[in-house]
Amino acid sequence: MKLTPSLLEIDFSEAQTRICRFIKEYIENAGSKGIVLGLSGGIDSATIAALSSLAIGGENVLGLMLPEKENFNQKDIDDAKVVADQFHLETQVCDMSAALNGIYGAIPVFDQSDRLCKGNVKARTRMIFLYYYANNQNRIVCGSSDKSETMLGYFTKWGDAAADIAPIMDLYKMQVRKLAIHLGIPKELALKPSTPALWPNQLAESELGIKYETLDLILFGLERFMATEEVADQLGIEKTLVDNVKSRWLANEHKRRMPLAPKIGFRTVGNDFRLPRHKY
Repeated sequence: MKLTPSLLEIDFSEAQTRICRFIKEYIENAGSKGIVLGLSGGIDSATIAALSSLAIGGENVLGLMLPEKENFNQKDIDDAKVVADQFHLETQVCDMSAALNGIYGAIPVFDQSDRLCKGNVKARTRMIFLYYYANNQNRIVCGSSDKSETMLGYFTKWGDAAADIAPIMDLYKMQVRKLAIHLGIPKELALKPSTPALWPNQLAESELGIKYETLDLILFGLERFMATEEVADQLGIEKTLVDNVKSRWLANEHKRRMPLAPKIGFRTVGNDFRLPRHKY
């Protein structure tokens, strides 16, 4: 198998159909009134917003815009509104600044200079808002994690990856971008640099140290059990880069699993005791 960008080409019409069917069936089986999602102005959230609207109607999809003072970006708000208008979503702006300041002040050992811990507080606070609306309005929280970032563990545990469903988690970032264009999302937004938006000027590719075009092909090869040497040789890159990606993928497995429990009973929740979503 030759690692080329063409390997990431899929039938995007079929992907749209399958994802929309998945969303619609889940909402119906859950007896939910609709979906709530974080509408950040980024490509992943724009794509799940579009798919959710196409699946159950924009009037049943609530997009929460969750700005906060330290990292406020009007362009992100404007981009979020473009998607909301295009796909006829309900929206609500919730300024998280007061909530964040309250949390910072309530933690005796809180360190303002610890950017990572502070950023994780922001990601988890976003989920508080999303799940409040979900509980209050009988909605399902729709997550925006894609396959590239999920495989790398590039997310906050119990933060931005916390959701009831994750419709695009089996699509690499470059596939998400192409699906977005297929759905009619403006190309400028579809190609917008990705950011977790946890601190000013944060960019995913800069933080990861690799372009998604290359990262996705590395992950594609690793997913198919290719040796790191072969992946590096085919892509014309240093083996250490592939090794680093693989190491990060393996080291972050704990972020992709439910909490582990020792095997004691007949069947163990999350291990060999998993029920279908439909009635048992």
